Amino acid sequence: MSTEQKSPKPASARKRFSIIDKHRIIETNATLLLIFSFLVVTIGGLVQITPLFYLENTIEKVEGMRPYTPLELTGREIYVREGCYTCHSQMIRPMRDEVERYGHYSLAAESMYDHPFQWGSKRTGPDLARVGGRYSDEWHLDHLRDPQSVVPESIMPKYAFLERRMIEPTYIVDLLKAQRAVGVPYTDEMIEHAAADFMAQADPDSDYGGLQERYPNTQVRNFDGAPGVSEMDAMIAYLQMLGTLVDFSTFTPDASR
Repeated sequence: MSTEQKSPKPASARKRFSIIDKHRIIETNATLLLIFSFLVVTIGGLVQITPLFYLENTIEKVEGMRPYTPLELTGREIYVREGCYTCHSQMIRPMRDEVERYGHYSLAAESMYDHPFQWGSKRTGPDLARVGGRYSDEWHLDHLRDPQSVVPESIMPKYAFLERRMIEPTYIVDLLKAQRAVGVPYTDEMIEHAAADFMAQADPDSDYGGLQERYPNTQVRNFDGAPGVSEMDAMIAYLQMLGTLVDFSTFTPDASR
């Protein structure tokens, strides 16, 4: 009987089996697999990280952004201390429903001086990225005293005690220096006048011209309507500036980035 001769495998099939055999060697050799895995991760990491060494800043600079005033920064510290970020985010996503409700989507530059940032991950209450100027100081005062008096369905706790806690700029210079150490561009002049600027922002009868030169578009007034500077003053000053520094009517994204 004649035996059938097997036809040779095509070149493409031989190549495919050759690659599979080589891959099998790597899969069955733990040391080789570890070495090649390390090389792949290293190369991928370098591709991502290396360009950052040649960029001065990864955040697009936006006109109007400035560091917090001493009083606003103190208010922000109180905001963080009381855990407000656990129920309120400060990040408007570029989605139609969010933009229509809260305003222009958030820019990275708006959080460039936040340490840590307040983007948040949960909204029990509304987003606060654009809350500045939406309500009067009196509304904020009533809301912080008794949230249910202005929003009946609110489950927010009462913060009336903030009015009773009077504050002095005892450690404000240290706070600004700490912020400068992590990259916030507070100048020597800002630090030198920190205590005076702290007091001036809550006193419309003070000489606050220097404050507004150092911090453009600063709101100066007695935020809680009572004598002295309280934690309520600082909190309302902080809330009233959120989202007010960038003029979005003239903002045009940098298409080159």
